[in-house]
Amino acid sequence: MKKIILLIVFLTALSNAFAQNKALSAYKSLSKKGDSLYLAKDYKASALAFSNAFKRYHKLATTTDRYDAACSWSLAHCPDSAFNNLQLIANNGSYNNYDHIIEDEDLVSLHSDKRWLPLLVVIQKNKEKAEAHYNKPLTRELDSIYDADQNGRQQIMATENKYGDDSKETKALWEAMGKQDDIDLVKIKAILDKYGWVGPDVVGGKGNAALFLVIQHADSLTRDKYLPMMRAAVKKGNAQPSQLALMEDRSALEHGKKQIYGSQIAKDEKTNKFYVRPIEDEANVDKRRASVGLGSLEDYANEWGIDYKLPKQ
Repeated sequence: MKKIILLIVFLTALSNAFAQNKALSAYKSLSKKGDSLYLAKDYKASALAFSNAFKRYHKLATTTDRYDAACSWSLAHCPDSAFNNLQLIANNGSYNNYDHIIEDEDLVSLHSDKRWLPLLVVIQKNKEKAEAHYNKPLTRELDSIYDADQNGRQQIMATENKYGDDSKETKALWEAMGKQDDIDLVKIKAILDKYGWVGPDVVGGKGNAALFLVIQHADSLTRDKYLPMMRAAVKKGNAQPSQLALMEDRSALEHGKKQIYGSQIAKDEKTNKFYVRPIEDEANVDKRRASVGLGSLEDYANEWGIDYKLPKQ
């Protein structure tokens, strides 16, 4: 009887886990639709897609998606819905990026509304509360590294779109980016060796992301060295599982194995088209992606212009 009860408990837990992963995948698909419609400048449709996701999967709604929905509502000239989302994430304390929201051009239409300044007051208080226990010097250093990493790559993307991948302008920027990466890596290695993989509660979300970005862009030996540290950080809540998934995939491919989460994309030099690199147990990849907070591989591949369909089991 005891064995039967244990089996029932196990099967129930397994069923619940499957349902949760299925719900997360469905939510991610809807929120991705909101993102895509935003990029297509169909702001009302984007906002409605986010609202549909929140209505159907309320508990899965993230602060980032709520903020993005507010941007779409603002651009669609629906201030009430925009403020509803912003006030929700401000009042529950989850949003504290004061520096970003005051500069966000998507929300300019809200600035003249009487609800704008009170909203900023709440967000400023959230920021002060979140930063009360920050290591301020370390946060400033990591924020600077993050900016150098991301600004340089955004400039490269803009140049590629204008002049092409093989243009002299793009190659010059990549050469400069390589030198910047070397400088950043020295700094990040020193920080990791001294402080460990510090979480957002110590250096903020931006500073925490800088650790991942620089190690992800580093050489394989460096990634191998710090991968166990990041795994431990994820267990402690000091790093994001979705970021670890990207690093695990890159490491697996570098060691001649198949990737696990399907995050790594390559370009065929003959056709000049992107494709998804080989995946272990590909039929179940979406389950693994959902377990770390990633959306479906089909949606992800579509962002790269890849017509991907999950293989049948």
